[in-house]
Amino acid sequence: MEQVSQFVSVIIKKLKAHYPVVKTQLDHTTAFELLIATILSAQCTDNQVNKVTKVLFARYPDPGSLAGASLEDIKKIVFSTGFYNNKAKNIKACANKIQKEFHGKVPRDIKALTSLPGVGRKTANVVRSVCFNIQTIVVDTHVLRVSGRLGLVHATDPVKVEFELMEVLPQHVWNDIGLQFIYLGRRICHARKPSCGRCFLNDLCPFVSSR
Repeated sequence: MEQVSQFVSVIIKKLKAHYPVVKTQLDHTTAFELLIATILSAQCTDNQVNKVTKVLFARYPDPGSLAGASLEDIKKIVFSTGFYNNKAKNIKACANKIQKEFHGKVPRDIKALTSLPGVGRKTANVVRSVCFNIQTIVVDTHVLRVSGRLGLVHATDPVKVEFELMEVLPQHVWNDIGLQFIYLGRRICHARKPSCGRCFLNDLCPFVSSR
């Protein structure tokens, strides 16, 4: 157990040294904007989502206005994010539920958030972490890949990985380490051709030693 704790401690220190300041790359000014942007970010780049939400929120800045928007107009705006039919339906329904059941306010409770259309644990945890400063671990494809290669988790299901990481990582680093794993996954620990030679964790990564 002590050896695992020391291993985790070194990972945390190195991540902090290389990525001292981390924040979501999705542009937003409110919890509602971040929630909708995160739903739109599935299978789409943050940069493209930011272009789309700039238009979307200029026209529909709050739950009430988005809930009352034409579905066809929403589809036209979010078309370039991919899967636009489902995304448009989800964000309109999500806004409608927030307006009707939560008095126009994005809830902070995980159960309430995941009851919203199009919102899973990952999206809910992004909002809870960034907007409500609740320590959570956001598990996306990068976090799945990096934490698995480092041997921190054994599961492949995102929800199971979230809880495994909560077991091995101290709570005060949860918000940052998810983003640090995402940065590492995007810049170095790529899915197909990871740049292990220039990775600052390669001296302790089981994936490197197994290649």
